[in-house]
Amino acid sequence: MIVTMPAFTAPDGTRLAYHLRGEGGDAPLVVLPGGPMRASAYLGDLGGLGRRRRLALLDLRGSGNSAVPADPASYRCDRQVDDVEALRRELGLERMDLLAHSAGGSLAMRYAARYPERVARLVLVTAAPRALGMPATPEDRLAAARLRAGEPWFERAFPVFRAWSAGEADFDDAVLPFFYGRWDATAAAHAARDEAETNEHAADVYGSEGAYDPPATRAALAGLTAPVLVLAGELDGGPRPGLARRTAAAFPHGECTVQPGAGHYPWLDDPEWFTDRVTKFLTAGDRPHG
Repeated sequence: MIVTMPAFTAPDGTRLAYHLRGEGGDAPLVVLPGGPMRASAYLGDLGGLGRRRRLALLDLRGSGNSAVPADPASYRCDRQVDDVEALRRELGLERMDLLAHSAGGSLAMRYAARYPERVARLVLVTAAPRALGMPATPEDRLAAARLRAGEPWFERAFPVFRAWSAGEADFDDAVLPFFYGRWDATAAAHAARDEAETNEHAADVYGSEGAYDPPATRAALAGLTAPVLVLAGELDGGPRPGLARRTAAAFPHGECTVQPGAGHYPWLDDPEWFTDRVTKFLTAGDRPHG
């Protein structure tokens, strides 16, 4: 697997890095990380997707190998739309295929609303659609958590998860297994990197007041001509499959797929299923990119 780390300059002068993974000859699939504001390293090569399509994974400003901006307010989701557009220009793409995970989905939706003509295809992976005014609710998360009642860790973890979901307690590592379809050594190692890879200050700003404009975003996306795949994990609480289906319905050419047995990081739970489904979507039809 070939990995390189080029960089470019955002409109406000911030130096941003992105990671090219894979050897495919096609134009790269642009990838936006979640967290929010977690370095793109946690995405790896998306379960082997990089063997099928070259990936360009952006480190959002102030995360990973990207520089800290002069203006901390520029961490806000809507303010980072121009960073995505600058990456498109850097890659020399007339239109691009775009994949976003989790909180990165709201950035991708805001980008598609502002630059619809630049999106060839859009893949939203376990993305809670805050940009559409539809966040995952505590009830959603608890309903998904109860699906794990047969797990050996459930009895200890569920009361902690319930208190956190209700806002009665701070986040506790005991709840981490709920975010993975399969809690094993690989998932535990992936979760353990979260704190070191996340810019917590930037994460607080990312969804702050003004970050989202659901009515305007919905109106703009109603005219999006690009096909959109919304991929949910069967066991994920944010979003649950029902919320993912409502997200897909916001796009004229949206479709929803639910990965069996998957949590919030589906490429870890069943890499082959994930890469097959995403590849099928990205190669369907003759819609050009690049």
